[in-house]
Amino acid sequence: MSAENRLGAFLRARRDQLGPEDVDIPTNGRRRAPGLRRDELADLAGVSVDYYVRLERGRDRHPSDQVLDALARALRLDDDGRQHLYELARPPIITPPEPVIAVPAGAAHIVENWHGPATVGDYTGLVIAANELAQALSPAHLPGVNGYRTLFLDPAMRALYSDTWDDVATDVVAALHTAVGSTPDDPRLIGLVGELSIASETFRTLWVRYDVGPRPGAGVTRMHHPTIGPLTLQFEKLTLSGHLGLGVVLFWTDAGTADANALDRLRTSQPAAHPTASRPSPDSRR
Repeated sequence: MSAENRLGAFLRARRDQLGPEDVDIPTNGRRRAPGLRRDELADLAGVSVDYYVRLERGRDRHPSDQVLDALARALRLDDDGRQHLYELARPPIITPPEPVIAVPAGAAHIVENWHGPATVGDYTGLVIAANELAQALSPAHLPGVNGYRTLFLDPAMRALYSDTWDDVATDVVAALHTAVGSTPDDPRLIGLVGELSIASETFRTLWVRYDVGPRPGAGVTRMHHPTIGPLTLQFEKLTLSGHLGLGVVLFWTDAGTADANALDRLRTSQPAAHPTASRPSPDSRR
C-alpha cells in the first residue's frame, strides 16, 4: 500500500478493529484473520467488493459523500472518525502554521501567575513554555522538548504514569493521527511520526490501529511522582485565539486536599527550575 494512501490505510485499520459480532454477522467456526473481510464491509456499506478494494488500495481516491457516509456507518465511526474519513478523502488545503518562537504575552502572564502547574504547547506536542511547578512535575513539561516524544522515549514517563500510561499513549497517538489528517503535509508532524515509528514499538502498534480524536480538553490526570508520590490533578486546555494549534494547559487541585499538600511539597522540595520561557528554536531538542 502506498505511503500516500492514507484513506486506504484508515479503512484497513478500522476494518481490522471490527469483528463479525460487532456488526451482527454470523460466523461458522474460526476465521483466518481478525476483523471484517473486505466483502463483509462492502456489503455493510452497500458498495461492490471491487469498488471497495479499489478504495482500500488507493486506485480510487474520490468517493462520493454518499459512499463516505455509508462507510462511516459500516465502520461504526464516531464523530471524530467520520470527520477524519472526510479529511482523508478531501484533503484540506492548509498551510502548516509557522513554529511559535515567543510565547504570546497573555499566555505568558497566565502561566507565570497560575497557582498550579501550567504549560504552553502547540499541536505537535512541542512545549513552548512552562512554569517552575510544571517543570518539576514532569520531564515532558520542559520548554523546548516535545511532550509526545518524551512520553514514548523517556522511561521516566512510564513510571510517572504507572497506572495510566497506556491510556495516555493511546490518546496521544489518536491526537497525532487527527493532526496529520488536518495538515497532511506538515514536515514537523511527518518527522515526529517517522521518528517514533522507528524508536518505539508501542507507538508503531498504536499507530497502525488508526484511532483518531483530539486529546481531552479537560479532565483528570493521575500520576505517581518520584518525590511526592501519588497525585491526582484536574486540568483544562485553553485554546489561544489567533494562534492556530497553540494552547495553555492549566493543572490544579482543590485547596486543603492531600493532592494540594503534595503540590506544596513539590514546590519546596525541587530546586528552582528555569523561568517560564520560550523554547530556544524550533525542534532544537529531539
